[in-house]
Amino acid sequence: MSISTKGGDKGKTSLWSGERVAKTHARVEAYGTIDELNSHLGEARHYVKLERVEKIIEEIQHDLFKVGGELASTKEFKYPITEEHVERITELVYELEKEFKFEGFVVPGMTIQSAKLDVARTIARRGERRILSLDTLVEVGAGVKKYINRLSDLIYLLARVEEKEEGMLKLEEWK
Repeated sequence: MSISTKGGDKGKTSLWSGERVAKTHARVEAYGTIDELNSHLGEARHYVKLERVEKIIEEIQHDLFKVGGELASTKEFKYPITEEHVERITELVYELEKEFKFEGFVVPGMTIQSAKLDVARTIARRGERRILSLDTLVEVGAGVKKYINRLSDLIYLLARVEEKEEGMLKLEEWK
């Protein structure tokens, strides 16, 4: 069986749960943005220098398959994002932010690896906006909404960890 089914030639696509919807549907926009985020994180993973950052990114990527699956299904998804997923990344945020004293702002992309992560962070934020737009039409699981809300913070911190390792972390004062 080919991955090119030709089923989308008229602007429709199949959801995980089997229904056909327009490729422009809010649901497709939401899970498509999560897919884009996952791909950018995959790219960033090849640039990061710290093994702990690489491992965290890989965990996030696995979680994002669950986020995407939930978004691509109108029925109960077999592998939902749970409170445990949310708690895990929340704890990582708390742990990582202890390494910094943020007083000002950070200019994105001081290293190639942080630049890649900063792009991923902005896609995560867009993904959150797409998910919340979908949530105005159909209820999106609370776990997905919490997870994606925390995720951009975590990716931001991963970028700063990488910059700090390179001696490139620069906090700018407001002028």
